[in-house]
Amino acid sequence: MSVRRLAEDQFQPAAFAFNDENATWADKTIQKYPAGRQQSAVIPLLMRAQEQDGWVTRAAIEKVADMLDMAYIRVLEVATFYTQFQLGPVGTRAHIQVCGTTPCMLRGSEALMSVCKSKIHHHAFERNAEGTLSWEEVECLGACVNAPMVMIGKDTYEDLTPERLEEIIDTFEAGNGASITPGPQIDRHFSSPEGGPTTLTEEEPKAKKASAKKAVAEAATAQVDAAPVPPSEAARPKSTDAETNAALKTPVTAPKAAAKNVKAVEEQAVAAPATEAGKPSLTDKNRPAGIEKPATPDDLKLISGVGPKIEGTLHELGIFTFAQVAGWKKAEREWVDGYLNFKGRIERDDWVKQAKALAKGGEAEYIKVFGKKPR
Repeated sequence: MSVRRLAEDQFQPAAFAFNDENATWADKTIQKYPAGRQQSAVIPLLMRAQEQDGWVTRAAIEKVADMLDMAYIRVLEVATFYTQFQLGPVGTRAHIQVCGTTPCMLRGSEALMSVCKSKIHHHAFERNAEGTLSWEEVECLGACVNAPMVMIGKDTYEDLTPERLEEIIDTFEAGNGASITPGPQIDRHFSSPEGGPTTLTEEEPKAKKASAKKAVAEAATAQVDAAPVPPSEAARPKSTDAETNAALKTPVTAPKAAAKNVKAVEEQAVAAPATEAGKPSLTDKNRPAGIEKPATPDDLKLISGVGPKIEGTLHELGIFTFAQVAGWKKAEREWVDGYLNFKGRIERDDWVKQAKALAKGGEAEYIKVFGKKPR
């Protein structure tokens, strides 16, 4: 990074003061920060000072420091670190920042710099004879697809040719910069293709808008609605210990008729939203068995990877204790993983190992196993 210093004394004004509008704005901006944190307003205030005078003077730095109760050197450090701050006088009508990063360079930014050298000054940051124009090379300005480009003030001018940049410079020199529309300088809407859209230019007939996928999904929904309702959660085997109750290892399935209908729907509705989402069925044989909510359920959020939302979903499935999670087999873990839509989370965070430690001895056992407190 090049050395950045304040302009020489001959250019420095004796004093600086925000005008009435900017002074009111500065006071409101400082009040946005909590007590004791008002110094965080240093960058916004320096930017407003630059917008008012065109560049950041020594007097402006000292004024901002006094307003924020900061040492002068600390504000000077901020102003000299960020290249967005101009430390010397710039053109009073336009300071042109030419992007010189790779996309713009490949698209002709060197030719744009040549225009600036010939029409403004051979050296960057030097003003023209009238003091109305100046220029510099900068890094990426963020519109690479419309390269090459320049920024003047807060506006970007894109898709430039040397000839178009000459016209823009002449317009600003004449004091009519506001008459130029920022953005692409060719027949392009923002970053759309030059000359307008080239695909999807005709509206599809209304009859084609109802896709076959939607039709299949609707048919599948209708069959699901007509199918017998699977047993409620109350019909599932209950226990307070999923590790010792063998019945919990065989989740209740729907009656044969209901299972047959569900299977038919799943086969026909391959394009239905539920299938697309990849969620397993609640009647799947690998679904872990649930229990009734105990008087004091375990805090499943102590398991790393389980937040309030996931804990709520587990409760809906009848999972309330560490012992239940500790007893999950591979197929059951995969079912829960798919149902939560967090592929690999259970294995990655090792829920089972965490749950076994918590079920065995709470936080003390967890610290003994993992060397840290849970969550």
